[in-house]
Amino acid sequence: DEEEDYMSDLFIKQDVRPGLPMVRRVKEAIQKEEKQKEANEKNRQKSIKEEEKERRDLVLKSALGNENKGFALLQKMGYKSGQALGKSGEGIVEPIPLNIKTGLSGLGHEELKKRKAEEKLENYRQKLHMKKQANEQAADQFRIRFKTKQEERKMEGDLRKSQRACQQLDMQKDIDVPKEPWFWIEPEEEDKNDEEDKKDECIRSELSVSEKLHILTAYLREEHFYCIWCGTTYEDPEDLSSNCPGDSAADHD
Repeated sequence: DEEEDYMSDLFIKQDVRPGLPMVRRVKEAIQKEEKQKEANEKNRQKSIKEEEKERRDLVLKSALGNENKGFALLQKMGYKSGQALGKSGEGIVEPIPLNIKTGLSGLGHEELKKRKAEEKLENYRQKLHMKKQANEQAADQFRIRFKTKQEERKMEGDLRKSQRACQQLDMQKDIDVPKEPWFWIEPEEEDKNDEEDKKDECIRSELSVSEKLHILTAYLREEHFYCIWCGTTYEDPEDLSSNCPGDSAADHD
């Protein structure tokens, strides 16, 4: 006899009266449990659905006999069991399988469920597509903003460069006052309470960085024949127009 696992639940629940051999007690417990299972299976009543299924399976497994009117008519026309239907034998051999409906839902319910599932899947795909488009648009907008910010910073740097050049060239020509207050880089002042300073601030705020840069570079070219992108002061307008590529950073790139 094979040794049993004495640490199992089966052993713990069994008769442990002193004097009984250990292996014998375990075998008796197993036999008792098997008999109890068989008794429970015999006493269990089958449901109506189980009985219907057993009867249906039994009928479907058995072949049609002469008592079936349809089969009898086929035999009269020369049909033999196991033969394919049709004059030349190109038809089906096995009967069309039954599609047993066991649920309580009405006709067309399965098609409705299938259609709803397809609609749900399509809606999910559309949401994914819209989310993807939104992410792509957000990425494009970020790139545009980043590029715009870089261009603004570059223009601000060009403007400061132009202001320093304008101040230096004006002072070489003994010009003590700039044509416009913002043509030169002004030193920072702690207090600006005069009305004139407030007006200047208002005027300066009306012009954008690109507008200031365009006005100032045009002044440098016309007044001093100087191009900030070339970093060169030309002799005259002809020398400037013939040797300088243009009046903007894009022309020099």
